[in-house]
Amino acid sequence: MSDLLAQTNDCESEQNPCDGISLVLKPGVKDLGGFSVRRTLPSRLQRKVGPWIFFDHAGPAHFAAGEGIDVRPHPHINLATVTYMFEGQFLHRDSIGSVQVIKPGDINLMVAGKGIVHSERTPPELRKREHSLHALQLWLALPEADEEIDPAFYHYAAEELPTTEVNGVALRVMMGSAYGLTSPVKTFAETLYVEANLKAGQSLTLPMAEERAVYMAKGVVTSSGTEIEEFTMAILDQRQGFTVEAKTDARLALIGGEKLSERFIDWNFVSSSKERIQQAREDWKEGRFHKVPEDDEEFIPLP
Repeated sequence: MSDLLAQTNDCESEQNPCDGISLVLKPGVKDLGGFSVRRTLPSRLQRKVGPWIFFDHAGPAHFAAGEGIDVRPHPHINLATVTYMFEGQFLHRDSIGSVQVIKPGDINLMVAGKGIVHSERTPPELRKREHSLHALQLWLALPEADEEIDPAFYHYAAEELPTTEVNGVALRVMMGSAYGLTSPVKTFAETLYVEANLKAGQSLTLPMAEERAVYMAKGVVTSSGTEIEEFTMAILDQRQGFTVEAKTDARLALIGGEKLSERFIDWNFVSSSKERIQQAREDWKEGRFHKVPEDDEEFIPLP
């Protein structure tokens, strides 16, 4: 995904200015040729939310037959990536030998740990016909004790993720526990990720977490008269409850969890140590990362 930094705006300058919203983030947008990516985290004023340190929203985009996405092999360390498709498909390959097509509703969890290389491309069969792409890709910072674990890859099909309705609102618990449900997706720190689809006029009280934020993937919601617009993220006050009401049909993602120590980000590398990032940069430049089987003829150079 792009390396674009988000733009940010304060909700107000006073304490608790927007009845439970401490900050509103507006993403930076970059056109990657045929589709756009909105990056909300990290931003200048909000580096992370709980363990979540990166939040990209790709698309929606439409491709003619013969076209598609080709994210060439590139490395990561000390983090886990979470990919979720609204529409379309990605073919994931990585340097530990994983090969997996992710479809709408699925989650791919790739644990970089001490180092992994992966690519994401439109599957060949899908590329033969007209298709769409709409996805979220998030990064989790690993707790310091887990930063150098062995890399791993986990795939969770859509039917494995628990769903429910609360006051008519359709919910899916992607990671962590909420609304009496617990996701099977592996976590390393206390982690929360919930998707909710609201029809206009419906309301929903969001679960608590040490740190939390709500991103509007579609539509507009209000809380105590304050609007949270489409494609914006509201950083919530964790000390009080928070209820949203849908002004339009809306899809939101609630992310959060426990606060982790400071993390440094350089290109695709995230770590609690600047020295570790410098080592990863040198390792990639010198070709010391393992290659991706069946996708080892090209790569993204170190910026």
